[in-house]
Amino acid sequence: MGSSLRELRQRRKSVTTTKKITRAMELIAASRIIKAQNAARAALPYTRELLQAVSALASVKDIEHPLLYDTDTPKRSAILLITSDRGLAGAYSANVIKAAEQLHTRLVADGQEVVMYITGQKGVAYYDFRNRPVEQSWTGFSDRPTYAHAREISKVLLDRFLQPTEEGGVDQLHVVTTRFVSMLTQNAAAIRLLPLVVTDAPGNHDDAGDDLHPFYHFEPDPETVLDTLLPLFVANRIFSGLLQAAASELASRQRAMKSATDNAQSLIEQLTREANQARQAEITQEITEIVGGAAALSE
Repeated sequence: MGSSLRELRQRRKSVTTTKKITRAMELIAASRIIKAQNAARAALPYTRELLQAVSALASVKDIEHPLLYDTDTPKRSAILLITSDRGLAGAYSANVIKAAEQLHTRLVADGQEVVMYITGQKGVAYYDFRNRPVEQSWTGFSDRPTYAHAREISKVLLDRFLQPTEEGGVDQLHVVTTRFVSMLTQNAAAIRLLPLVVTDAPGNHDDAGDDLHPFYHFEPDPETVLDTLLPLFVANRIFSGLLQAAASELASRQRAMKSATDNAQSLIEQLTREANQARQAEITQEITEIVGGAAALSE
């Protein structure tokens, strides 16, 4: 019985140490998620204005650009999968990888070849374990992405998209990321980034119900401005996806660590009760032996 009591106390001590770690990770995630939300919110005005400018350019007649050209029979597509570098974030990485696998299956069923690009160590490990090819990967910044990371990724993807299909280029580019809805809800989503499908952003309406957009005068010409804006637009969309994924990762980690802390507390209480019962049984056995020995001596 003494050995059992020692084991229960050792287990309780180990669970208590684990609880301290999960509690610390929960607090760290809670402190970082506010910064991640503020970063995503601060990027919205620039994204909104850039979207309006690109929408105005795309609406100009007789303008042709390779990023706007959509082929009827795409032969090859690229997928940018945004995952996390670290675990202990619940089902965050599993959900986004599942969404990428569903997109991959759908593209292959359409007769397309799929080229994978991945950010985050979890996605890289998933494909390495299954010996599946990855064209290029980026790691080390999943919870704190910067615009420089987005520019680097967008440059690689744009170069691949602008290559002819016969020389290894892709006809479409898809991004699979996680959208931050709230602290309790984060949804994995697949977005077709290229060719661009520009929609008008919601704005003011006149009496007839039509959208009112600013009047733009493009210099030197719309084609030159579009050549400059479209790479910025693609980099901004990727940056927005990275920021949304970072906020989602931290929210998922905070929720997972809170659940782990609560489970550890429940296990500590259970082990404490079992240890008390074992100690009481040990004391009862010792008293029984003492009484039995005294009775034997008196006889």
